[in-house]
Amino acid sequence: MADLFIDGEWTGTAAGGRREVINPFDGSVIRSVDEADATDADRAVRAARHAFDSADWAYTPTRRRADILYRVHELLLRDTEEIARTETQDTGKTLTEARTDVADVAAAFRYFAEIADKDAGRVVDAGPDVLSRVVHEPVGVCVLIAPWNYPLLQASWKVAPALAAGNTFVLKPSEITPLSTIMMVRLIEEAGAPRGVANLVLGSGATVGAALTAHPEADLVSFTGGLATGRAIMASAASGVRTTALELGGKNPNVIFADADFDAAVDHTLEASFLHQGQVCSAGSRLLVQDSLHDRFVTALAARADRIRLGDGRDPDTESGPLSSAEHRAKVEAYIELGRSEGARLVTGGHRPDDPGLSRGFFLLPTVFADCDRTMRIVQEEVFGPVVTVERFRTEDEAVALANDTRYGLAAAVWTGDASRAQRVANRLRHGTVWINDFHPYLPQAEWGGFGQSGVGRELGPTGLREYQETKHIYQNLRPAPSGWFKG
Repeated sequence: MADLFIDGEWTGTAAGGRREVINPFDGSVIRSVDEADATDADRAVRAARHAFDSADWAYTPTRRRADILYRVHELLLRDTEEIARTETQDTGKTLTEARTDVADVAAAFRYFAEIADKDAGRVVDAGPDVLSRVVHEPVGVCVLIAPWNYPLLQASWKVAPALAAGNTFVLKPSEITPLSTIMMVRLIEEAGAPRGVANLVLGSGATVGAALTAHPEADLVSFTGGLATGRAIMASAASGVRTTALELGGKNPNVIFADADFDAAVDHTLEASFLHQGQVCSAGSRLLVQDSLHDRFVTALAARADRIRLGDGRDPDTESGPLSSAEHRAKVEAYIELGRSEGARLVTGGHRPDDPGLSRGFFLLPTVFADCDRTMRIVQEEVFGPVVTVERFRTEDEAVALANDTRYGLAAAVWTGDASRAQRVANRLRHGTVWINDFHPYLPQAEWGGFGQSGVGRELGPTGLREYQETKHIYQNLRPAPSGWFKG
């Protein structure tokens, strides 16, 4: 079965390339997929360009586009179990989390279907003889590049608003985790998307991603992934003056005041740090604990971390799966050694599990470092693994200064029993999402994105739709007559 979807057809690659998709639980091959190259990327972009310029998708009544999004939502719910099992096998995450992801993906399609026709623009009062309107139109051809940690969810945050706005797109998932994305595109086809509107190519970022982001026929590039790649994409897009939307991760502070609900804070900190083995852009990997609570909190957190059950995500007893690949595990292990060399105190974890049943997978034990400070690289750089660093603070002002001492600014949390303090601190934190007495929830209706080097633009919410639209002013003189500007 062919895995690329170009101009309404499932097709193989021009050069016949293949790539094996690996199960991170045991290193086995799930299956091989078509591996595209620059020629395939060009075909896909040109198909999307033709569909946008020659077909009527952009001018299809908004309700018709919304109906397709609603249908995708229904198909995702219909196929939840099959998609979730594929996502678990592909990424290593638990089946419970994968099912939640599919539900969230369906919710994103439903949300953008609901708001697709809610903004018809506005009329500007320019006098009785003028009709002046500001309207929103699709950008055009969108290149959408999704990451490996939440392949289906992150793709949906791009695809749903792109379709709602009337764009065509070329989607490239991570070469590590493409399988659930293939399934989603098949559902978009089943839902009735016209020929050439939705296109899918698989392949490496260095080859296919680079060809897509530099393509002269692309109007917008939306990318979720690492900072270095995001910078390269921004530079490439700048040469063509293309719109970019970048979500580039974070080093997210989780601030615990001494008056917080202790049990709730510990429990949510465990989830903030170790959900999906910490492979979450908004992971609360930088823990800031008020001095008087610090020792008790770290002891309780480490004890809970030691009890996290690692295993196959398809096993209902598993609480956390493996890292995504051997290469990524090696990167995280290098950070653990860096933390040791920088003088951080290893409280628990820091190595691979001893269980022989996990030896073939890409596992690491949940790791807690204490006695950390803001000068350490392990505190400032995104590890993207099951590693949390702990720092002390004394005052509210110090907590805010530490939390904002990062080049990133994606998400943060504050835990306190003082409602006034909660609002004061939340208002001062320079992060795109701030949770109070919680961690990780998001809503399709609320914008997602970061300050600083966490990226540019927003996903979700009304602004997430606006990212895929151009704004146009249409001015009509209702009583045209000679202006008399020039007298000759």
